[in-house]
Amino acid sequence: MDGNRAVTWRTSSYSGNNGGQCVEVGNAAHAIAVRDSRDPRGPMLDFDPQDWQRFTDRVKADTR
Repeated sequence: MDGNRAVTWRTSSYSGNNGGQCVEVGNAAHAIAVRDSRDPRGPMLDFDPQDWQRFTDRVKADTR
């Protein structure tokens, strides 16, 4: 991905407004990106959309 410009970022609804440790998830053209909200210019991970879906499905299943 070309830096953070091509990504629309959002913070988790589970993140509070207390400035804690949060991650942001962003949708790019062909990937899902993840970054540290306290370091928005820092490194980010990008995932294939199908891999991201499997990951989130697993997280949701493990929290029930």
